[in-house]
Amino acid sequence: MPIIDMKATGTNIKAMIKQCGFKIADVQARCGFNTPQAIFKWMRGDAVPTIDNMIILADMFGVPIDKIIIVTRV
Repeated sequence: MPIIDMKATGTNIKAMIKQCGFKIADVQARCGFNTPQAIFKWMRGDAVPTIDNMIILADMFGVPIDKIIIVTRV
């Protein structure tokens, strides 16, 4: 059964932010957050973005959503 590897997905999001030259504040502004706490939770693997925020990230990074999410099988 496939599941989202939250830790690996968070590491991937962190790497993509850096690779694309964005700052946390850029992601925060695009997602409409007042604070960056949710983004830090994503990067730590404590949470994953909602589908709406995943679409925003995919657009920012210029990749399809499945390049952001890391899936493992159990």
